[in-house]
Amino acid sequence: EKERVDVVMGSSVTPATLSLVPLAAQHKTPLLSLAASQQIVHPLDENKRWVFKAIQNESLMAEATVDHMVAKGIKTLAFIGFADPYGDSWLNVLQAEINKRIELVSTERYIRNDTSVTAQILRMLSKKPDAVFIAGSGTPAALPQKALGERAFKGLTYQTYGIANRDFLRLAGRDAQGAVFAVGPVVVASQLDDSNPIKRVAMDATTKYEAAYGPGTMAVFAANAWDSNLMLTEALKVALKKEKPGSEAFRIALRDALEGVKDLVTSQGVLSMSGQNHSGYDKRAVAMVEIVDGNWKYLKTK
Repeated sequence: EKERVDVVMGSSVTPATLSLVPLAAQHKTPLLSLAASQQIVHPLDENKRWVFKAIQNESLMAEATVDHMVAKGIKTLAFIGFADPYGDSWLNVLQAEINKRIELVSTERYIRNDTSVTAQILRMLSKKPDAVFIAGSGTPAALPQKALGERAFKGLTYQTYGIANRDFLRLAGRDAQGAVFAVGPVVVASQLDDSNPIKRVAMDATTKYEAAYGPGTMAVFAANAWDSNLMLTEALKVALKKEKPGSEAFRIALRDALEGVKDLVTSQGVLSMSGQNHSGYDKRAVAMVEIVDGNWKYLKTK
């Protein structure tokens, strides 16, 4: 029999990643997902009860984003996103959140390695939306952003937390000016109030990561791994008191301990798992951010 490990980490929302879910359950091995999609842990069933993630669900971020739209008086919205599960997930949660508050007037898709989205953008702009939501991640999310800038779109542009890295800022350049997105507080750690308990953890993660990889390198992707490790460390303290590593009994104890993590302050929020919730974040894990002069600006909310 092949040697088994006590915990597995998986990243990116792909069919291959989702295929790990039943395998984790079959081998009774906790899976810590580094992918964001809530479909990985929701709805919880016999397979997904072995999966956990220290990453905000898209629905949490979409709720904050739509609240910002409503506050800004947005009445009509156009959507352009990846033609893959990432885009699918964001479109679904966005439609659920806008409901009757905002009208979705256009829906477009593009492939991650596309070099032009001109046709999609022209179709969207023909509907005269008040705002555009871009469901992309990394540098490919800059393509629609730049296309909108080239056509002098005057409305608001919204992105997802998948753009929270310096490469996006570099590639999007001035076309990203004024774009707004919901993200984990770690991205604007230094701008948080000193009374916010997340600030200390976020600054610690940022300082240590950038000491190793250089100034400005901290991004949500690194924070996801950092916070997953914090969650795993907390659970190990409990599981190690009950069973010996390397056994099925230990993996079961570790799964139970992960589900029992409560009020754990991470670089992106305060994490509390339960038998009904395996992502564990609330609104404290959301920071609304605007891109201003090539940097992140924290938009404080009441």
